[in-house]
Amino acid sequence: MRIGIVCPYSFDVPGGVQNHVMDLAEALIALGHEVSVLAPADEDSPLPSYVVPAGRAVPLPYNGSVARIAFGPVSTARVRRWITRGDFDVLHVHEPLTLSLSLLAVLSARGPVVATFHTAMTRSRALAAAQGVLQIVLERITARIAVSALARKVQVEHMDGGAVEIPNGVAVAKFAHAEPLPGWPGECGPGTGGTLGFLGRFTEPRKGFSVLRDAFVDLAPSRPGLRLLVAGPGDPDDLFGQFPAGLRDRVTFLGLVSEEEKARMLRSVHLYVAPNTGGESFGMILTEALAAGTTVVASDLDAFRRVLDGGRAGRLFATGDPVALRDALVDLLDDAAARATLTDCGDQVVASYDWPVVARRVLEVYAAAIEATDGRVIDEEWVGPG
Repeated sequence: MRIGIVCPYSFDVPGGVQNHVMDLAEALIALGHEVSVLAPADEDSPLPSYVVPAGRAVPLPYNGSVARIAFGPVSTARVRRWITRGDFDVLHVHEPLTLSLSLLAVLSARGPVVATFHTAMTRSRALAAAQGVLQIVLERITARIAVSALARKVQVEHMDGGAVEIPNGVAVAKFAHAEPLPGWPGECGPGTGGTLGFLGRFTEPRKGFSVLRDAFVDLAPSRPGLRLLVAGPGDPDDLFGQFPAGLRDRVTFLGLVSEEEKARMLRSVHLYVAPNTGGESFGMILTEALAAGTTVVASDLDAFRRVLDGGRAGRLFATGDPVALRDALVDLLDDAAARATLTDCGDQVVASYDWPVVARRVLEVYAAAIEATDGRVIDEEWVGPG
């Protein structure tokens, strides 16, 4: 099968959607398919051979962050040329309701078009102001994929259509075989030692770092050797300033990490803690921790409960409660057998998120979209409503 995939966000800047697109493309290629990915990127950017750069991206506020996208007449011409040359059996666009290459591709193509929705936003502000365009975009999409139950709910309730729920995949082998960082995770036994891990923006309230901090500060004085390994953006002074002076040498800050370093970090802790207080639609980091073979302790959020199979594959604690978190940490740090049981269940759960499995489910959607339309993907100039 010849597959064209459109990524809306620049490959010059790392991000969740970009990683998803690259991992999916590589999984599909490994299954024997021909894949071309169109994405914003400079012509001289170091890119995989299957990526076609669509030119420099510009920053645009989106979903509480800043997305780097390409949009306009030059981008439109590149999209149409790529579609014509690609002769694709199916076109797969990501986040088509943003002012991006994905939107341009939907408006430029006729044939089997599959769209993946990653966020739970009902629509972009720009498209909300142009209802006619929004409706045309949705009508041109043959099949929809949502990466979470929440994203699927938005499709059903706000977009007049359903979607197949297919989660983000995880490269299980990459995480399972990563080398721990030198000297980590160290010893862990009844009443002593143990390493906790946190990855994310520790200054963002909904990530819940303060809950983990309070639990650590409460537990560390009575547990010699307990350590905390933190990775993510932020100022080290802002991090260490949250801890009593006597405990700061037991906190290690890695800063921003690459995908390879993230895998090593997750292999370097006894317990990965996800103390998030809300706003999570999936819980990608949990699947990555499970893939690394690390025991997970997480807030009892609906998204996390789903990933952890109701608590069978990881310990859940009352959201926002540092005392409940401390108690869960003590129980698991003191009980290697309990950690092993959760890890074994985690191995079973994460197998369904492995990219080859996820890619085969995506291929089923492709097949359904192809069956529902006539012919291949062709370029068709959109002249606008009215």
